[in-house]
Amino acid sequence: MPPPRDNLPKPWRRTPLIHSTTLSKSAGCQIYLKLENLQPSGSFKSRGIGNLLLSHLSSLSSPTDREKIHFYSSSGGNAGLACVCAAVSLGSPATIVVPLSTTAFMIEKIREAGAAEIVQEGTSWYEADAYMREVVIPEAERRGEKPVYVPPFDAQEIWDGHATMVPEVLEDLGQAPDVVVCSVGGGGLFTGLMLGREQAKEKGEGIKVLAVETEGADSLALSLKEGKLSTLPAITSIATTLGARTVAKQAYEYAKSDAVKSVVLKDREAMEGCVRFADDERIMVEASCGVSLALCYGRKLRQVMPELTEASKVVIVVCGGKNVTTNMLQTWNEQLKQPA
Repeated sequence: MPPPRDNLPKPWRRTPLIHSTTLSKSAGCQIYLKLENLQPSGSFKSRGIGNLLLSHLSSLSSPTDREKIHFYSSSGGNAGLACVCAAVSLGSPATIVVPLSTTAFMIEKIREAGAAEIVQEGTSWYEADAYMREVVIPEAERRGEKPVYVPPFDAQEIWDGHATMVPEVLEDLGQAPDVVVCSVGGGGLFTGLMLGREQAKEKGEGIKVLAVETEGADSLALSLKEGKLSTLPAITSIATTLGARTVAKQAYEYAKSDAVKSVVLKDREAMEGCVRFADDERIMVEASCGVSLALCYGRKLRQVMPELTEASKVVIVVCGGKNVTTNMLQTWNEQLKQPA
């Protein structure tokens, strides 16, 4: 049964902030993990996309209008999965258009979550998105639906949703952390954290933010290097869910702040982050998340920020992600045993 329309549930949850003794010892400072992998969809995307869906439905005064709403997302990854999870919890249908490159594993995850329909079209996200906008949504309108486009990262409502992490961290930690570490794909998470930092005013102004990418998916670092919003020619990293060839404009603007430091690591380091984190904390995450966790190993964090001390408090957003299996971790572990 769908939830009552007059009392729409929040489609994301408050997640724990835990101290990791093991990672703290490895990193040489106090590491706290914001466990966004525990969101309903398995990733932080539940906050931003969930807030977008909730905001849209809440803005409609008529139950009849709400009944006609159908959400459409063109992401074959965590954003699409988050869209379906949020839509189902809100009692609305969601259709996901994915490129032909989307794995059968992720398609099955989206189907299991309750997608109304999954459409495969195009060789890339851009083609899938264009097909959804030009063909799928117009057809939905002709059927009398009220289709709502759900972008993966570039929308104010999405940033507002991700910003809700910051007051949770401040409350649970009892103070502002010295640093927050997050992975950057399209920049929705990073933008939300910067927005939350602004909203925290005096409590947030001293927080540094490390924006972490992998080589081959480093569109933010490229933009900062070229001094303008720039586009990667292709995504060549294994961290495919970081695969936005261009970040959101607002993410680029925030990244120019003195409070932000851009960090780019290799795929091999992202693999190591995933494998060692699974060993240390018994949590499986995607390579796109593992690249942030990789900073804890080999004292990389202290190399990137030499001003940190043993007492410094660092929060790492464990953004999660469903595109990981035990077989992937085993394969990466074997690859790491080979010379770089």
